[in-house]
Amino acid sequence: MSDRVVLVGCGNMGFAMLKGWIDSGALQPENVHVVEPAEALRERAGALGVRAVAEASALPADLKPRMVLVAVKPQVMAQIIPAYARFAGEATFVSVAAGIPVALFEKHLGDKAAVIRCMPNTPAAIGKGMLVTYRNANVKDEDMAFVTELLKTSGQVASIADEGLMDAVTAVSGSGPAYVFHFIECLTDAGVTAGLERDTAALLAMQTVHGAGALAAHSSDTPSRLREQVTSPNGTTAAALDVLMGENRLKNLVEEAVEAAKQRSIELGKG
Repeated sequence: MSDRVVLVGCGNMGFAMLKGWIDSGALQPENVHVVEPAEALRERAGALGVRAVAEASALPADLKPRMVLVAVKPQVMAQIIPAYARFAGEATFVSVAAGIPVALFEKHLGDKAAVIRCMPNTPAAIGKGMLVTYRNANVKDEDMAFVTELLKTSGQVASIADEGLMDAVTAVSGSGPAYVFHFIECLTDAGVTAGLERDTAALLAMQTVHGAGALAAHSSDTPSRLREQVTSPNGTTAAALDVLMGENRLKNLVEEAVEAAKQRSIELGKG
C-alpha cells in the first residue's frame, strides 16, 4: 500500500507536522507532496526535500496518496476541499482545522469519504503537542493506525468516539496552552511583587511549570499525589494552597473557563 501523503497548507502547523514526519523518518521526503500557494512557505517546505506545488491542479495526475492532510484556515476550508475530490475513496482525509465538522468533508467529497478530524495544540510545533482524533465510519483500522503514527511525531495522540466531544477537547487541550501561559505570567508578576527581579521571576516561573509538567508526565503518581508529596503540613506550600484550593477557588475558576471555551467552540461550529 502506498505511503504517499499530500499536505495541503504549509503554514506554522502544517510545516511543524511535515518536519516531524521527515525528521523522525516516518516518511521519506520523496513520498510527500505539499500544496502551498505562498511562495516563501512553499520554498521552506521544498527545502526539506518534499515536492511542493502552488495548487492542487499541479499534483501528478497519477498520484494516489494514502493520506491528504488539510491544514488551512477554517474559513477557507469549503473552498479548498473540492479540488481534492479525485482522491476520495482512496485516501484518508485528515483535517486539523478547528471547528470544521466531518460533515463538511462528506458534503464535498461524498458520504463514502474516509475522514479524520484532528484537534492539535500549539506545542505540536515542537513535538510536544496533544492531538485528539475523531474518525468517521469509512476510515479503515489500518489507515487509522498509519495516520496515528504520523500524528505521534507531533506529540501524544488520543481518540474520541463522539464528534460532539471535540468542543470539550478544544476547551481543554486546544485552548489549554494559553491558560498555562497566563499562569506563568501571573506567577512571574507575583514573584516581582514579592521582590524578585523580573528576569529572575520569569525564569523561576517558566522553569517551575516546565519541570512540574515533565514530572507529572513521567511519574507513576497522580498529580494529586505529587501535590501531596510537596505539601508539608503547615508549611509554605500548604499556606499557598489554602488560598488556591480554599472553597475550590481555582477548581471553580478553571471549570468556568473551560465551559466558556466549550460554549464558544459550539457557537463557532454553527457558523
